This record gives sequence, C-alpha cells and structure tokens, in this order.
Amino acid sequence: MRDLRRLPLLALVIALGVAFGVPSALGQSVWEQQQSLDSKIAGLQAEISRAKHKEGVLTTEISSASSQISSLQGDIASLSAKVAALQADLDVHRARLAKLQEKYKEQTERYNLLRRNHQIALQKLETRLVQLYETTDTDELDVLLQSNSLSELIEQVDYFRTIGDADKQLADHLKTLSNQMRLARMMTAATKRDVAEATAVLARETEKQRAARDALVVRQNTLAAARANQRSMLASVRSQRQKDEEDLDKMQAASAAIAAQIRAHQQSSGSSGNGTSSSGLVWPVNGPITSGFGWRWGRMHEGIDIGVPCGTPIHAAASGTVIYSGWMDGYGNFVVIDHGNGLATAYGHQSAIYVSGGSVSQGQSIGAVGSTGNSTGCHLHFEVRVNGSPVDPLGYL
Repeated sequence: MRDLRRLPLLALVIALGVAFGVPSALGQSVWEQQQSLDSKIAGLQAEISRAKHKEGVLTTEISSASSQISSLQGDIASLSAKVAALQADLDVHRARLAKLQEKYKEQTERYNLLRRNHQIALQKLETRLVQLYETTDTDELDVLLQSNSLSELIEQVDYFRTIGDADKQLADHLKTLSNQMRLARMMTAATKRDVAEATAVLARETEKQRAARDALVVRQNTLAAARANQRSMLASVRSQRQKDEEDLDKMQAASAAIAAQIRAHQQSSGSSGNGTSSSGLVWPVNGPITSGFGWRWGRMHEGIDIGVPCGTPIHAAASGTVIYSGWMDGYGNFVVIDHGNGLATAYGHQSAIYVSGGSVSQGQSIGAVGSTGNSTGCHLHFEVRVNGSPVDPLGYL
C-alpha cells in the first residue's frame, strides 16, 4: 500500500480500478467509480462481519467440543479402570469355576469307583455265604466240636469271628467312603453352582461396563471428528476473511483516492454554490421515509428512500452545479449536484431528468420521481455526500 500511495492520483485510481474490475475515469464518471467501489466495500465489510461472527461461533463450538472430549476422556479412563478390575475378578472366578469343575469331575469318578468296589465286595460276601451254606451241612458248632484241643477250639472261634468282622468292616468302610464322597460331590456341585452364578453376574456386569465405555469412545471419536472439521472450517473462514480484509484495504484506498479526485474537481471548478451549510438543505420531495440510511440486506444503504408517487417533481436540495446527469446501473436515471464546500447531493430512480449540466438553484425542479434501475416501486433515492463519502441525509435536512 505504501508503493501505491506514491503514485499520482489519477494513475492510482486507474491502477486500482483495473485491479478490482472498476472502469477507469476515461470511460466512467468519477462518481460512478465511487458508487461502484463503495458498493463493493460494503459487500466486503458485510462478508468480513459474517466471517468474524462465524469464527466466533466455530471457536465456541471447538472449545465446547474440546471440553466435552476432555470430560469424556476422564469418564472413559474411569470406566476402563472399572472394566479392568471387573475383568480381573471375572478371570479369578472363571479360574475357580474351572478348578471346581475339574474337582467335581474327579470326585464323580472316585465316587463311581467306590460304588463299584462296594458292589463287588457285597457280591463277594454274598457268594462266600452261599458257598458256606451249599458246600457243607456242618455248622459252626460242628467245626468247633471237631477241635482236638482247647487251643484249637479257640483258634477256630477266632477265625470265624475274624472273617465276619473283616467282611463287616470292609462293607462298612466302603459304605462310609461312598457316603462321604456323595456328600463331598453334593457340596462341590452346590459350590460350583454358586460360583457359576456369580461368574455369570460378573460377566454381565463386565460386558455392561465395557459397552458403556465403548459407547463413550464412539462419542468421543465423533466429537473429535466434528472438532477437526470445525477447525478446518475455521482455518478456511479465517483465510478467506484475511483475504477479504486485504481486498478491503485496497478498495478503501481506491475509494479514498476517488473521493480525493471528487474534492479536486470541486476545488478546480471553483464552484461554491451559494455557500449553503448542511442545515440549509431543503427536502427534495415531501413524503415519508420508507428506508433509512445504513446497513440493509447485507450491504450499506447510502441514502434514504422517500415514498412519493411516480411523476412527483424533484427539487434541488440546494443551489449548485450538476456534475452528473444520466443513467447509472442500480440507480437508474441519476443526477448529482455539487454544492461546494465538499457537499454534494444525488437523486436516483427518476422517471425523467430535467437537467443535463450547469448551475441549478435551490428548489429548482431537476427531474420526476420514478422506479428506474434497481427499484421495487415509485420513490426517490436521495443521498448526501461530504468530500465524496456518503453520510446520513437526515443530519443535513
């Protein structure tokens, strides 16, 4: 921008006009260049304002997403620790259940073996008794009476008693072992059921906590992806906003140069009108204001709209020199009057123009109200400019 400021005024206007698609002063009035640049400046300012607002929204959303991600990270860590503890407890229960199942299997096999041994012993005992009964008619007394001596008799009695006691002890022992194994097997089965139930409950709780943790991880990943997208959008919006701000700086410099050219024209022409002050302007038409000065629909409305019927005469707000009279895009039929002292007025959307140049007096009819250019109905678009810059006309009427 420092290099541009060293250029002569006309060269600067032409250079900036080419850069931004604005025709040079050779093919377009200075006023029209000023209007075109001001319109683009207003548009860029609106875009920059919207970009800043969007940056603020995105920054807030990114901050919120970051806070939620951090909070979720803590919840995930807590749930992960809980899942790890539950999993460790579950592993212990499963290992215990596996040992109980193995023990139950061994006890079952041993119990079955004892039952078989007990059955075999009973069968042997029954077989021997049958044999004793079937093989001899003698009874125990006969055997005892056949003893040759008292010592032999005692030995025979002890022998029969020993056989009976041994058989009884074997049968009783086997029965006792069988009962003990059956009881142990029942207790092991009960413990196995309890451990199995506890293991199942623990497994369900572990899976529940794991599912909750996984859901939080999915949510965290979704938030992280959204945050990454928002950061990308923020970077893009900032980049575009910075470019728009650079363009705005250049356009404002061009607008300032054109305003300086307007002032130069006013000074070189020596026109001073009647020296009318800002408070000395008269209303160009009598009617209600339908749209005021300021931002409207995303751009700057650089004047006021006065609602009156088409054909209503338009009067010069003050005496001065007509510096533009003709068609201008957007404004339709357009007249600009220089009143001197850096003050100028403009009149748009006219249905007819009554002046083409030269001097006009305050209150003189310069045209008729219409709806030409970008207009939705009959009205007068009225502007006041000080040193080329638009100001609110209500401060001068």
